[in-house]
Amino acid sequence: MEDLQTLLRRFSFGLWRKRWIAIIVAWLLCIAGWFGVAAIPNEYEATARIYIDSDAVLTPLLRGIALENTGISELDMLQHIALSRPNLEKLISKTDLELQISASTDLERMVLNLAETIKIGAQTRNLFKISYRNSSPKLAYDVVQQFLTIFMESKAGNNRSDMENARQFLEQQITQYEQKLRLAETKRAEFRTKYLDVLPSDSTGVSRLEGARAAISQMEERLKDATLRNGMLKQQLDSTPETLTMESELAYAASGGGGGGGGANAAAIAAAEARLRELRLRFTDSYPDVVAQKKLIESMKANPIAEPSAPRPAATPTGPRGRVISNPVHEQLKLQLFENEGAIASLQRQIADETKERDRLAAIARGAPGLVAEYTDLNRDYDVLRKNHEQLIARREAMRISSAADTDAEKVKLDVVDPPQVPQIPVAPKRVLLDSVVLLLGIAGGIGAVLMLLQFDSSFETTDELRKLELPVAGSISLIAAVVPLHRRMLGIGGLVMALVLLCAVWGGLILKIMRAGVA
Repeated sequence: MEDLQTLLRRFSFGLWRKRWIAIIVAWLLCIAGWFGVAAIPNEYEATARIYIDSDAVLTPLLRGIALENTGISELDMLQHIALSRPNLEKLISKTDLELQISASTDLERMVLNLAETIKIGAQTRNLFKISYRNSSPKLAYDVVQQFLTIFMESKAGNNRSDMENARQFLEQQITQYEQKLRLAETKRAEFRTKYLDVLPSDSTGVSRLEGARAAISQMEERLKDATLRNGMLKQQLDSTPETLTMESELAYAASGGGGGGGGANAAAIAAAEARLRELRLRFTDSYPDVVAQKKLIESMKANPIAEPSAPRPAATPTGPRGRVISNPVHEQLKLQLFENEGAIASLQRQIADETKERDRLAAIARGAPGLVAEYTDLNRDYDVLRKNHEQLIARREAMRISSAADTDAEKVKLDVVDPPQVPQIPVAPKRVLLDSVVLLLGIAGGIGAVLMLLQFDSSFETTDELRKLELPVAGSISLIAAVVPLHRRMLGIGGLVMALVLLCAVWGGLILKIMRAGVA
């Protein structure tokens, strides 16, 4: 602690003894710094604000119909379009910046400089500020104004160019896919014509071979039913007498035999039901014979045996009460038996024909085992080409709608909110701040110069410093204040104060001048 106090006392004494050196150094530093600040040229900033809205009223209406650029924000669009190299070169050629170019390297350097100095910032979601600084206020204004003009033109031009490139690409792709689609259709049609018999139908999805197998199965079921019906008719025919006596005729007339064969039908149904009961005693209801017998009964009930009214059969000359006549029920059963046998013969012939056709189609299918798989591949390739072709056509129509929205209906709203103005007041440098910093640095430099000189000063300020050298010290003689006249001491202090006050006054005058000039 004592060493620190000694050091501070030594610096204080040294600073007082060399105060005029500190004042001179401070003045020199301040004057040089103020001249340097004054030599810095003013920079003027021109600004403009634009409003970009890609979510205008038209965009929601076209969502899902027209193409959307949802992945690019307005700020990205502004920076990519406006700060591109072609646009910056066009900007240089339309302003006085072109006069500063004397070599190709100057153009490259100026393009890079403009890309860094032209600032684009977002103030809100859709409001953007464009600013540029230059020592010439008119040049700053021209750069911002031309920047806006070029941006407007390039945006419209880029949109039209992009749309045209996209349209040409889509047209080329559609043409190529149409050619591929025609080839696929031709190949598919030729393949189907060649193997039409064994390929599945486009409408039903069933091939002729499968249809023939299904038809044979159905006809065999019908043949089985007809065969069962034929057996039942033969049993009924065997149990029905061919002739009737007069008493049987009267019974026959009483039962409604003269009405057209209703009794014969009832008898056939009764016999069929008796046969069904007999089958149920031996088998379950799901047994094929039981099911076939049920179907036969339902068919007989749905299609009763009908016979036109006929005149009473002629009586034989055996007598009025005992004469013999032909039995109409027997005749009906015989006729029905003949019809059923004809149906059986027709079914057997049809089954034989369908069997031959099935065997022929099966032989073709066995000769080409991968036929269906190859046809499936052809269909799949054709479906993929057709789907891509339809999508390309849909995208082309969406592109046309987007192009019409951009060019005719202004899908993206773009307005200049604040146009640029020629700046009158410079925005840089901050002279008040710089002059104040120069004043502080000048004073600090004067003090620092004195402290540096003290490092090379070999004199001793106190007797304690001598004693540290282990030298014999007899004593010290202090400065008697009465030896130095008071007016000399006051003059020295006053001169120091006046030098500092004058330095601050010069600084104040500079600040006042800057404030009057309107420069911050």
